[in-house]
Amino acid sequence: MNAETGKPLTPYDALGGEEVIARIVNRFYDLMDSEAQYAPLRAMHARDLGPMRHSLTGWLCAWAGGPRDWFEENPGKCMMSAHRDLGVSRETAGQWADAMARAIAECGPENRELGRMMAERLDMMAQAMVVEPA
Repeated sequence: MNAETGKPLTPYDALGGEEVIARIVNRFYDLMDSEAQYAPLRAMHARDLGPMRHSLTGWLCAWAGGPRDWFEENPGKCMMSAHRDLGVSRETAGQWADAMARAIAECGPENRELGRMMAERLDMMAQAMVVEPA
């Protein structure tokens, strides 16, 4: 319970807010950009990861129950449909989930169980974006 408002804590609050989410996102993109095991995933992204860092931070904040700025900046945009035509494979979805789980473990909330649950849900989302070959 939030002592100031009397409202239940959102996952956003429990995670540590935008500061922690931005730290996770930055570590995620640093891993993706620097480690050879994520090369296929990295190849799916533009050279400049700055816009993606901003976008993913905003989206994760909103997804976790924080400020909904990302949705206001991207009206009608659906994360699943935005990735539909990118050819996400099981390999790249797995790389995304692995890098995100590492970033959460290294930079995430003090509550390790909450971090594990976040990584688990994001892995499920990444796997749902896989486009099976016809």
